[in-house]
Amino acid sequence: MYKSVAEFIEEWNYEAALTQKVLDALTDASLGQKVSSDNRTLGAIAWHIVASTPGLLMEFGVTVKEMKDPNSVPASAREIAETFRSVSADTSDAVKAQWTDQSLSEMKNVFGREMPRAAMLSLLIKHIIHHRGQTTVLMRQAGVQVPGVYGPSKEEWSQIGMEAPTI
Repeated sequence: MYKSVAEFIEEWNYEAALTQKVLDALTDASLGQKVSSDNRTLGAIAWHIVASTPGLLMEFGVTVKEMKDPNSVPASAREIAETFRSVSADTSDAVKAQWTDQSLSEMKNVFGREMPRAAMLSLLIKHIIHHRGQTTVLMRQAGVQVPGVYGPSKEEWSQIGMEAPTI
């Protein structure tokens, strides 16, 4: 759990940059990819990462700009990526401006559970990581090259002069 706002900001900026890298690789054509007919599209999951971040922050008690239309998935991959770029910066700025290191231990009921603010921030980061993983699977199914996140992707191994692991 975070002991300082700066510690959260550092991890948020790192994970948000990795998420941005994934969102920047999306194509308009890939946004319709689904795992199955009764699941969300790649575009809907990517937009959920973007649109849910301000909603979660507001639920946690952080004031941020509301999304214009969070339930309407854009048809443009670029719009999704650019909107996340803005939401990500707004997240860092808002938490830094509104919370202190001392306030991270304050408790709040969130989604029916009492938790400290520091745990809420951890939940926010885990949320984007979770959906980023879903996004990369659908990207591969859609034929979009997946960028490396915590290491090289399958395609990136050759760029560093190595063979991709097969196991």
